[in-house]
Amino acid sequence: MCTAVALYTDGLYFGRTLDYEILYLSHVVVTPRNFPFEFRFSDKVESHYAMVGMAYVNRGYPLYYDGMNEQGLCMAGLNFVGNAVYGKPKEDAVNVASFELIPYVLSRCVSVKEAKRLLQNINITDTAFSEALSPSQLHWIIADKLGSVTVEATKRGLEVYSNPVGVLTNNPAFDFHLMNLCNYMNLSPKPAQNRFSDKIELQEYSRGMGALGLPGDFSSQSRFVRASFAKLNSALPKDEREAVSQFFHIMDTVSQPAGCCELEKGVYEKTLYTCCCDVQRGVYYYTTYENRRISAVSMNKENLESERLVRYPLQKTESINFQN
Repeated sequence: MCTAVALYTDGLYFGRTLDYEILYLSHVVVTPRNFPFEFRFSDKVESHYAMVGMAYVNRGYPLYYDGMNEQGLCMAGLNFVGNAVYGKPKEDAVNVASFELIPYVLSRCVSVKEAKRLLQNINITDTAFSEALSPSQLHWIIADKLGSVTVEATKRGLEVYSNPVGVLTNNPAFDFHLMNLCNYMNLSPKPAQNRFSDKIELQEYSRGMGALGLPGDFSSQSRFVRASFAKLNSALPKDEREAVSQFFHIMDTVSQPAGCCELEKGVYEKTLYTCCCDVQRGVYYYTTYENRRISAVSMNKENLESERLVRYPLQKTESINFQN
């Protein structure tokens, strides 16, 4: 499915993998400040914060999977199938269709604190974008330079969890994932110690044995543990390029190669793209399954006072640097 990570160094680097069997015709999309957002249950928003992220543009509307705004607030939606419960529109609530939630938050908020305040009155509705596009069952991670939260709409209502690890995957619900980390509290990046018994001498026969027991499968439960371990024990990079490189290395720990998760005969889930938002510089980095070379789009190189979306097609041809 998907994994999202918020990495804190000198600033915030935020991104995700999108793991699925197909990807709609998607682009890196810059939405400038004066693009008119027409939300289903509110007045047209003529002016707002600019944003950049991965999106499927349909009927001129950017359906964002993830992104960041010019103020450094980031957000991503991840599959939450079977647990997500959206409501019908209510007269006494601020109704927001699930497909609108990312641009609704990023267009208005500068911080997680503001986003939490905004979400207090929101009713996420099951409104479909079109007859051909039914609502995706999602939950979301929102992050800024001070921390992150997880947002889930379930049968219990809309819940906003503090996210101390800065990681999100898929099912089960987020509170389970946090509790499940307790099962791995003995893991360590340091050399293993003999806790088995003081009556027998046991010694390491390999480096890395302190993390023996770290789950290696592709389930959302295991990916949450693996991404949390990699992120929380990551060596802090010294500069922007090191940070971007380190971020993609962290995401490599949960990347899915085609063939290892078969959905039906000949159909496989794989990591369709991985992205990294550098919020300090407004740069959206990404790789695709077909092209491991990092590509980048800088939001600040565009005319952010424009009214038109700017779209960049994904680079899907492998780029190899021959040295001879």
